[in-house]
Amino acid sequence: MLTATPATLQAALDAAARGWAVFPLRPGTKRPALHGESRCPRSGACAGGHVKWETRATTHPERITRAWTRGPFNVGVATGPSRLVVVDLDVPKDGAVGPTGAEVFAALCERTGQPLPQTYRAGTASGGQHLYFAAPSGLRVGNSAGLLGELIDTRAWGGYVVAPGSVTPSGAYTVLDDAPVLPLPSWLLEALTARQEPARPRTAVPVAPVVSGSRAARAALARECANVQAAPAKQANNTLNRSAFLVGRFVAWGDLDRAMVEEAFQGAGEGRGLTAAECRATIRSALDSSIRKARPRAVA
Repeated sequence: MLTATPATLQAALDAAARGWAVFPLRPGTKRPALHGESRCPRSGACAGGHVKWETRATTHPERITRAWTRGPFNVGVATGPSRLVVVDLDVPKDGAVGPTGAEVFAALCERTGQPLPQTYRAGTASGGQHLYFAAPSGLRVGNSAGLLGELIDTRAWGGYVVAPGSVTPSGAYTVLDDAPVLPLPSWLLEALTARQEPARPRTAVPVAPVVSGSRAARAALARECANVQAAPAKQANNTLNRSAFLVGRFVAWGDLDRAMVEEAFQGAGEGRGLTAAECRATIRSALDSSIRKARPRAVA
């Protein structure tokens, strides 16, 4: 029989002490433990109509203690009522090859000339990261998926994150950096609220230079440059990042010269409408990450 665990109760109380509104998640999962609208009894807290988890989330210690003594619930933080914007940096799924959300975010910071924010940071069960920011006053920021880059989502109004101290079969949620929660940087706010630019007309793209290397390596470079050229406008930089990462292993193995690869992707990226500086930063970051992570050819 399930019994309350001091660890998750304490995690809920700790989050509430920071001013974060919490609600219970099903033990060992990321799913809310509260009933859905289709099963609402229309009584108690829902006597006047169904009350969703975002509204029922609380910072009240007595309510929290009463809820978490009923079972070993994980802890959800309702980001909207907590006045938080959390940047969720995920990792590739199911062994897929590519840069992590943290690496994409680092490249984004470099492209925009911004330092990596030193704010409260949590580790997720999958190996990703949550960066916590204080939401701007007087502005209701919503959730986003992929707007800042591949494997980067944000949670604000209408969303929630799993708090450190929670545990799932994949692992535990932990505190990686207990730094103060910074206000959401203005450049991030602008990126989250600015309208997306319309797709630019396709223009002639410089042909990638002839490169040395194995046939498979040359084919991979040509294929990935073509993917960059064909990418939708708002996905051009994400595609450049991923494509350069995929080709980086051939540089690590000595099949392709790095300078030639950079030149090829630079031409493809600029031809797709990205700025020269943006291309250079993205290509450099992606290749550095790929070369660092490349496995020996025999086991790749």
